[in-house]
Amino acid sequence: MNNFQKETLKKRILKLAMLKSTGAPADLAVRFEISERSVKRIVREIREAGTELRYSKTRRSYVTDKEYQ
Repeated sequence: MNNFQKETLKKRILKLAMLKSTGAPADLAVRFEISERSVKRIVREIREAGTELRYSKTRRSYVTDKEYQ
């Protein structure tokens, strides 16, 4: 995966997280045709860049809002 593809995936994951509709990491992996480990690595990079992104077990989705735990 090159940098352009990775940055595109980051934007798509963030957009889905804002909509609270990413699904579980395994679901994202299937959707984007990458490994679950790659999904988790990209999510880590998003967090390291300063974006508040967490996984909500109740919504089964990554979310950007603090109110969802």
